[in-house]
Amino acid sequence: MIAPKKAKKRSEGGGSNVFSMFEQAQIQEFKEAFTIMDQNRDGFIDKNDLRDTFAALGRVNVKQEEIDEMLKEAPGPINFTVFLTMFGEKLKGADPEETILNAFKVFDPEAKGTLRKDFFDSIIIVFLKIYIYFLPQMEQMFAAFPPDVAGNLDYKNLVHVITHGEEKDQE
Repeated sequence: MIAPKKAKKRSEGGGSNVFSMFEQAQIQEFKEAFTIMDQNRDGFIDKNDLRDTFAALGRVNVKQEEIDEMLKEAPGPINFTVFLTMFGEKLKGADPEETILNAFKVFDPEAKGTLRKDFFDSIIIVFLKIYIYFLPQMEQMFAAFPPDVAGNLDYKNLVHVITHGEEKDQE
């Protein structure tokens, strides 16, 4: 997951620049994600782009209200700068566990705490470049945290181990 870099101290009166929150490589990753989501290539993410992105991830029955709520989080049309600013605001002050959990929760609208492995794989495939880079780590993850018999990955336990280094007690 992408974590914001520590902000440099600015002199009083200096404007905030969202691009200074992230390393150049992180900005490039966000740009690639933005380009994938901007399905119609008009430089803005709108309702149709979000619906198409969800469809590409396998979620075809997304409610219009859900999309509207996502768009309401933006102060206006979502161009790349707004997109990056929104991520910066979401990540600012979040601890690593919260950040990672929030990323998974995007794909778990019913808050079950699990994702189907096949759905998880489809998400990763959309971001093929990242998937190839992290493939050895993904294989290790599934070896350490195999899906249950129904094919679900317990991502809450996975995130706890990533951030705390030990398995949660089974509840």
